[in-house]
Amino acid sequence: MTKIALVTGATSGIGLATAQILLKNGFRVIVCGRRSERLTQEFEEFGNAVLPLIFDVRDKEKVALELGSLPDDWKDISILINNAGNAHGLAPIEAGSLDDWDAMIDINVKGLLYVSKAIIPGMVERKSGHIINVGSIAGKEVYPNGNVYCASKHAVDAINNGMRIDLNQYGIKVSAINPGLVETGFSKVRFKGDDERAASVYKGFSPLKAEDIAEIILFTVTRPGHVNVSDLTVLPTSQANASIVKKDLGY
Repeated sequence: MTKIALVTGATSGIGLATAQILLKNGFRVIVCGRRSERLTQEFEEFGNAVLPLIFDVRDKEKVALELGSLPDDWKDISILINNAGNAHGLAPIEAGSLDDWDAMIDINVKGLLYVSKAIIPGMVERKSGHIINVGSIAGKEVYPNGNVYCASKHAVDAINNGMRIDLNQYGIKVSAINPGLVETGFSKVRFKGDDERAASVYKGFSPLKAEDIAEIILFTVTRPGHVNVSDLTVLPTSQANASIVKKDLGY
């Protein structure tokens, strides 16, 4: 029986790459995002193997409505990939924007919980399933000016561990994938459209690509039933930790 996966934040970056690699490997995928045209364009080639859902993970009523009214042949979700997330601004705590803080907490933490709340009961009933929470190295350590973003990703780390404990009795796997520097649109959002500043983050070394993380997620969800990759941090070779990057390695 073909497994069904649900991927949030599937319109770009890690979410897009993950949904595509799962589809190419025989999964049916529910792709979730805010931009309907992106979901249509990026997944048109996969036909009936894709179900697009348009919602913002911050909207708990919309999340509950969309995920609570799935067609019968899409309800048995085996794999949930909580990927939707963002970073807004890079200011010291005393200069931080309340709107930025709200956005990071609402998407990275509350949005993850809203989607999980809608999907987990079915996994509990079936006594099977696999949840992948896409975190960050920012959930393992705090770096200058990372304050609230790091706090939101530390929360994801804690939720991941709590999920694994609570859902263990039902045979549900729970995994965290924590990337370092990945070249996506992430920095453009963080620097609020400043393309030059965003591009400078990735100059002088080879960052991870979205496809690198997608391959790791595919590996994680295709392990035998007795194997759970519970917590994995992956960095580009040039990156030693959240704030140390050697920019002259040549790869």
